[in-house]
Amino acid sequence: MTRPPTTPAPLPLAEDWGRLAGRALDCCLEIAACTEVPGQITRTFLCAPTHDAHARLDRWAASLGLRTREDAAGNWRATRRSDRPGARTLVIGSHLDTVPNAGPYDGVLGVVLGVALMEALRDVSLPYHVEVVGFSEEEGVRFGVPFIGSRALLGTAEALLGVTDARGRTVAQAITDYGLDVNTLAEARLADDVLGYLELHIEQGPVLEAEGRPLGLVEAIAGQSRLDLTFTGRANHAGTTPMRLRRDALAGASAFVLATETLARKTPRLVATVGSLTPLPGAVNVIPGEVRLTLDIRHASNEVRREALERILAEGRRIAEERGLSFTHALRLEEAATPMNPALMTLLGKAMLAEGHDATPMVSGAGHDAMLVGQVWPAAMLFLRSPGGISHHPDESVLEGDVEAALRVGARFLRLLAEREEAR
Repeated sequence: MTRPPTTPAPLPLAEDWGRLAGRALDCCLEIAACTEVPGQITRTFLCAPTHDAHARLDRWAASLGLRTREDAAGNWRATRRSDRPGARTLVIGSHLDTVPNAGPYDGVLGVVLGVALMEALRDVSLPYHVEVVGFSEEEGVRFGVPFIGSRALLGTAEALLGVTDARGRTVAQAITDYGLDVNTLAEARLADDVLGYLELHIEQGPVLEAEGRPLGLVEAIAGQSRLDLTFTGRANHAGTTPMRLRRDALAGASAFVLATETLARKTPRLVATVGSLTPLPGAVNVIPGEVRLTLDIRHASNEVRREALERILAEGRRIAEERGLSFTHALRLEEAATPMNPALMTLLGKAMLAEGHDATPMVSGAGHDAMLVGQVWPAAMLFLRSPGGISHHPDESVLEGDVEAALRVGARFLRLLAEREEAR
């Protein structure tokens, strides 16, 4: 039965938006001080300072009457309940872990803005529950596997419990060491009444700044493939081996790097990166007999990415044959591209246009929790401009005006979503 719509409470005044944006940024800086490494911002999966980060969020959430808890994966969760019978749940989330020597806003800002939106709408009745989630792990730093936090909400984290870190500690042991009960991990899974997922995140790139836009509507998160590659030739004396008789693995690997760059430049919206290259034995007077390298390739279309990868690998085989080398490759990671939900994208786009912002869709080249969550539940994502395109670096920043703009758009989106739910 369709319920008559309620008269919405007014949104905050202009000066209140500015105050709320300032409070959100202050909270990010306070959480940045919760670090494993003094003088840096480093917070890996379930390190001791995570307790302090959660405590800071707890204080703000408690002042709004939100119910908070840590689940067995170490995710921080704050819930606002609706009084509407049969209400579904909207999840607003991002991650609280960082890369080593990080900036203060990657992931954290999205969690903090979720709490700030609950303050902005504290007097507004919503026909759905809201759960703000600070995922315990997204970056993959400690265990080499990303998205442990969001996998717990999907009910798939159990498969990672035996994975070990550099010290030989398993994910299960890390959970226990932190003070949580790994046997209750299944309770972290979200129920089937999820209405959708919203993630607000800094862009971590230069596109919005180059286009003069404070906010961006994400239409898809690019899929990615990561591989370990090896060129093998023959190590030999650098002074006595003529150039025509060499089987130089580094020369072959170098040709491969340039060929990869050329192919990526010719394929619209494809990015391909050789991020690590290790020649062996690595001596100044020895021809490299082996080179180990990595490849990261991304595109919003799974088909385009896979076809490009096949062409790149074929080029590797051609270079190796031409130079008398062997070439091997092993897939390390493959994540499918994740399109955002069209219905939620439409509402978010309407909210952006209503607040005077360009709603031209863009693709996220970086992976985010929405990448996993969006494969199961409807997801939407809003980017905030990254000054200088800098992220994963201490100089990472965000503009207070952009934070205010994101809060205004987010609040309007939640109101539009409420209207849609009221009409169900």
